[in-house]
Amino acid sequence: MSNNARVVQGLGGELGEIGSAQYFQALAARAVPHVDMNPVLLKPERDTASQVLVQGRVVPELGRQPWRERSAVLAEAARQSFDRLWDGLSNGSAGVPGHGRGEAPGLIVVEGAGSPAEINLAAEDYVNLGVARWAQARGRCRALLVSDIDRGGSFAHLYGTWALLPADLQPLLAGFVLNKFRGDPALLAPGPQQLQGLTGVPLLGVLPMVRDHGLPEEDGQSGPARVMPTGLTVAIVATPHISNLDEFQPLQAAAAVRWVRRADEVDGADWVVLPGSKQVSGDLAWLRAQGLDAAIVRHAQAGRPLLGVCGGLQMLGQQLADPDGVDGEPFAQRDGLGLLPLATRYGAPKRLRAEPVRFAANWPGEGAVPGLQGGHSPWRALAGLRWSAYEIRCGRTEAVGASTAAPVLWDAQGQPIGWCGGPSGNVLGIATHGLFETAAALRALCGRQVRTLDDSLDGLADLVEEHLGAAPLRALIRC
Repeated sequence: MSNNARVVQGLGGELGEIGSAQYFQALAARAVPHVDMNPVLLKPERDTASQVLVQGRVVPELGRQPWRERSAVLAEAARQSFDRLWDGLSNGSAGVPGHGRGEAPGLIVVEGAGSPAEINLAAEDYVNLGVARWAQARGRCRALLVSDIDRGGSFAHLYGTWALLPADLQPLLAGFVLNKFRGDPALLAPGPQQLQGLTGVPLLGVLPMVRDHGLPEEDGQSGPARVMPTGLTVAIVATPHISNLDEFQPLQAAAAVRWVRRADEVDGADWVVLPGSKQVSGDLAWLRAQGLDAAIVRHAQAGRPLLGVCGGLQMLGQQLADPDGVDGEPFAQRDGLGLLPLATRYGAPKRLRAEPVRFAANWPGEGAVPGLQGGHSPWRALAGLRWSAYEIRCGRTEAVGASTAAPVLWDAQGQPIGWCGGPSGNVLGIATHGLFETAAALRALCGRQVRTLDDSLDGLADLVEEHLGAAPLRALIRC
């Protein structure tokens, strides 16, 4: 369950969505991400409803069904994906979905969701218990149980989970791991020994708390603003339905990023960013209720940089229309923030793209567009940048009226997907994600070189090897 998603290879040559966590796990394994790696994705729309994606595609009717009723359908889809991966593993086929370099994978790693000991949901739990049984029936399966010790109560959690596991699955549990430990590991004794005495399961390792690991948090904003030598401060508006916030992780290494929910928190920021949204109309209403709309407009009218990404771009426009309720409740027309001359209309199907895009080589200058002094645009440093982007959206956005903004970003088919406007070219809206995951963009805008994704993954691999060890993991693979 996550509103952070990426566009990847799907079934039948189509594109699909998977959660960002599974996307990064695939890259860490040097595998090409594929929808079979996350066959069921729930994207929350409100507290009691989620958009349901099966093998990368939205299935609207499942989103309207009660959870228990749809579980069997979702389990079957997950089983199909598991079987495809396992069959490729077993027969050494080079055509295993999602695997890179034309080789079959040597191992399938499954990350469960939630707890495998939710006894009220055990009958429908294909995510943990079901997958373990599928693997057990196929031949070999060993499991690790990882606990976030920073939350407290880890020994009780580990023992209680083991005790509540079905009897046929208890023998699969090969080890416990404590994660995010702060302090002296020697103080844990005699807890690990007592736990092993009660369960017969050893504690294989204790991983320390690492705050600056370089990967995005799975579902939340990651900490307070950092003090940066450049002094650049960026306020990202944390709306209730924020999505794809993981794309801003690299920016946090180049600027002092703060996640804001109040109008006064916008004051003093060098940049303001409106990120993606799972429900743009709902987040616009929230902005107005908080008084953030007026604060954002003041920021833009003062000539300070403002960026809207995907749903944020749609908010910057003049009008939104959703007659079929694709974005939420149906409505004929609502006002946006009016900072760019754009109109957005929502409708199916969802647009999924993963392809290079390009900014204008010649950024529009003063006089090119009425009311736009683009020669002074703070976004001019992006001119000519070509970068790998992805799109996940239902809204179709177009320029309207006597335009006071210029198209500055085009997709691979040559269609405009980004516009620059405002009193000094300071307002930029783009329909794509991934700008700040491009090292050249961070250098151009922030003047800083940040570590690569591979650097971060290698650092975490070294951490696991140091504190858990490669030998226990190899022993699990061989058994």
